Amino acid sequence: MHILQPKHIKLNEKESEELLKKLNVSKSQLPKILSNDPALPEGCNVGDIIKIERKSGVYYRVVV
Repeated sequence: MHILQPKHIKLNEKESEELLKKLNVSKSQLPKILSNDPALPEGCNVGDIIKIERKSGVYYRVVV
């Protein structure tokens, strides 16, 4: 990971369910990130939710 790259964290199933419930959305309504994105952590599969921590805030993406 590069120094300027924001932190990408894969959420586990429990965290994913809690997030979707909190935001009242489905996975298909989340913004997408490609499965071949070099910023993704190891072991990410299609359908996983990724938490991206930037200085400006926290963002969520679903792997497609």
